[in-house]
Amino acid sequence: MRTDQYALFETGAAPTTIPAASPGADARAIEEASFPFEHLSEIAEIESWRKEITRPIYHIHKWWAQRLGSVFRGIVLGAFAPPNSDVLSLFYRRVELPDVVVFDPFMGSGTTLGETLKLGGRAVGRDINPVAYFLVRNALDLPRRDEVLKTFREIERDVSSEILQFYDAQLREGRKGQVLYYFWVKQVACPNCEHLVDLFSSYVFAQHAYPKEHPEARALCPACGGINVTRYDASQVLCQVCNTAFATDGPARGTKAHCPACNGTFTIAPAVRCKGAPPPHRLYAKLVLTVSGEKVYLAADDYDRALYDHAASELRKRADAYPVVAIAPGYNTDQALNYCYRHWHEFFNERQLLCLSLLAARIREIGDERQRAVFCCLFSGTLEFNNMFASFKGEGTGAVRHMFNHHILKPERTPLEANLWGTLKSSGSFSTLFETRLLRALDYCERPFELRVVRNGGVPSGEKVHGLASPFFYAVADDYAEFERGKQVYISCGDSAQTDLPDRAIDAVITDPPFFDNVHYSQLADFFYVWQRFILGAHGYYAGETTRSRGEVQQSEAAAFAERLGGVWSECHRVLKKNGLLVFTYHHSRAEGWRCLLGSLGKAGFVVTRAHPVKAEMSVAAPKHQAKHPIDLDMILVCRKKAKDVGAHPSSVERLVEEATAEAESQVQRFQRLGRTLSRNDVRVVLMAQTLVRLSRLPDLGAALGHFDVAQSLAEAVADRLCQSC
Repeated sequence: MRTDQYALFETGAAPTTIPAASPGADARAIEEASFPFEHLSEIAEIESWRKEITRPIYHIHKWWAQRLGSVFRGIVLGAFAPPNSDVLSLFYRRVELPDVVVFDPFMGSGTTLGETLKLGGRAVGRDINPVAYFLVRNALDLPRRDEVLKTFREIERDVSSEILQFYDAQLREGRKGQVLYYFWVKQVACPNCEHLVDLFSSYVFAQHAYPKEHPEARALCPACGGINVTRYDASQVLCQVCNTAFATDGPARGTKAHCPACNGTFTIAPAVRCKGAPPPHRLYAKLVLTVSGEKVYLAADDYDRALYDHAASELRKRADAYPVVAIAPGYNTDQALNYCYRHWHEFFNERQLLCLSLLAARIREIGDERQRAVFCCLFSGTLEFNNMFASFKGEGTGAVRHMFNHHILKPERTPLEANLWGTLKSSGSFSTLFETRLLRALDYCERPFELRVVRNGGVPSGEKVHGLASPFFYAVADDYAEFERGKQVYISCGDSAQTDLPDRAIDAVITDPPFFDNVHYSQLADFFYVWQRFILGAHGYYAGETTRSRGEVQQSEAAAFAERLGGVWSECHRVLKKNGLLVFTYHHSRAEGWRCLLGSLGKAGFVVTRAHPVKAEMSVAAPKHQAKHPIDLDMILVCRKKAKDVGAHPSSVERLVEEATAEAESQVQRFQRLGRTLSRNDVRVVLMAQTLVRLSRLPDLGAALGHFDVAQSLAEAVADRLCQSC
C-alpha cells in the first residue's frame, strides 16, 4: 500500500523547496545522529546489483569506483535540509534546491552532479582525468533521441555489413551463420623443446553462468579439437568425435605450465619474456547464431582461419588504421608489460583492429561535434568488451567478461573475441551497447526515477518511483563566467587543487575522493584515451599522450597522497562559503589511509562533525568477493571549516576511543535491526571513522596525529568485540 508521500508527485503537488542555508545557520540534517543511513543503504543495495540499469546516466562509459546514486541523493538532501527533517520522506518527494551550488572536485562518473541537478540545484564538477571529463560531458549533454537514432542508422548503413562479413560462419550443407564469439587460447613456447603449449587451465571452455542450475557445458578435445557436450564439473570426458578419453585439467596451473611434448614443466611469464613479444593465440572454437536463431558451439575450421587471414590482409592495406601508443610502466600496467605487451593496440587481434578502424573512421566523419563526441564515447565503451583481455562469462548473462573485471590489466589466457558490430543476441557489441547504454541513458534522462524497496515474501526488490525530477537535459557551461550567467552545470578538466572558482562561491562540496592504493585510474584509463584522442584529435584536453598527471590524487605512498589530497581540500576551503559543508564518502582497510585523511583535512582547516556508514559500490565486484573480510561500507564524513574554538574534547585518548566505540556500536546495531550483517573490516571502518571525528576536533593537529597511533591500536582491540555482536 502506498503512503501519502508517494501520492504527492502523482497528483502534481508542488515541490518541496529547500533554500540554501543562511550565514550562521544551524546544523544540517546530515549532521544529526538520526540521519537514516541504514535505510539509504537498503535502497542502495537494490541499486548496486544493476547500477547500469537503475542509474544508467552514470554508466554510459566505464569508470572505476562509481558510487551509488541513491546514496548521493540522500547526501545532497541531508546537506541542505534543516535539522529534524525527515530525509527519507524527502527522498521520495519532488524537491527543489534553488540558488544552491554544489562542487565535486573528484567528479568521476558524475554521480554528485546528476543527483544535485535532479534536485533542482546547480552543479560544478572537475576531474583531472580527461576520460572522466569526457564521459560526464556526454552524459549531461546528450543530444535528442531522434538525432541519436538518425546518426546510428547512418553508421549502421555505412559500415555494419562491411564489419559483419568478417564474422560469417559456414555450416553444413552450404548454410551460413553469424559468429557471436570466437574462442582463443594463448600459447607459449616450451623453453625445453619449443613446442607451443596451449595455456588452458581446463578444457571445459564454456558453461552456463549458473552451472548448478544448468550443468551442461562444452569441452575441447586436446587430441582432435572436437567440441564435446559434458558437465561443467566433469573431470574426464570421452570425445564424441575421435573416441579419445581425456582429463579436463589443462596444461596451465597457476604460474606454471606442463608441456605435453617433452613432459617438462616451466614457469609461464619468463617463457613469454624470453621471446620478447606478446604470446600468440590459437583459434579453436566458435559460438554461431544460425538463421533460425539457434546457438551452436562448433570447432574452428579452415573457413574461420581463412576469414581471419583476410581481415589481417585488409588491415595491412589501411593507412593510420589505429593509434600506436606505447604503454608506460606503472603498478597497473606492469602486469601487461611483463607479458611483453608494449603498445595499447597489442591488446587487440588483427580482426578487432580492422573492425575498430572501420568504425572509428566512420565516427570521425560525423559532422556535428556533439554527436561525434557521443558516438566516440559509445565506441570507447565498446573497447572494454572487444579485446584479447576479455573472456567468456557464460550464457545466461552478459556473455563477455570485460577486461577490467579485476581492476587490473591481467593478460587473459583464454580470451574471447566477440562480434564487434553484434547481433540481437550479442553481448558487449557496438549495436547492443547502443541499446543498453546510450538509449537506456536517454530513457532515464527523459523520465528519471528513484528506487524504493518492496518486499515480496520477505525478499527485497526495487520498484521505480517516477515524477521526482524534470527531464534530465542540460547545456554545459564551458567556463565559470558562462555558469554565472545562468547555466545549470559547469564541468572542467584539470587539477582540483587549482580552480577558476571565486572565493566562497560554493554552498557544499560533495565528493568521493580517491584513496591511496594500488588501483591507479589514469594507468587504466589510457586504454580508452588513446582511441578517443585518435578519433577526436590531439587538441584541448586531448593534447597529451597520456591521462597520467603529477597533480592526480592517486599515489601509493602515504605522504605524497596526503599532500595531494590536502591541496584539493585547501582549494575546497577557499571556494566554500563560511557555513558550507564538505561531505565525502571514504573507506580504507589500512590505518595509513585514515591517518592521511586526518592530516590532510586538518592542514586544510576542516573538522569532521559527523560520520555515517552507508552501503558502498557494487555487491558483485570481483575484488570484493576475493577478500577474506570484504568492505561493503563507505563512511559519509561531514566536515565544516574549523573554528578557533572547536569545543570541549576528551581528557584522554582512552576516553576518546570509548566515545567512538559507543557511537560505532550504535550504528552497527542500527544495521543489525534491518538484518544487515557486517564484516570485521566493515566494523573496523565504522570505528576508525568515529575515532577520526573526535581526533579532528582536537585544537592542535600535531597532537591529533600524535594520538592517532594509540587510538588506532585501542580501536583494533575493540573491533573484534563489536564484530562478534554482528
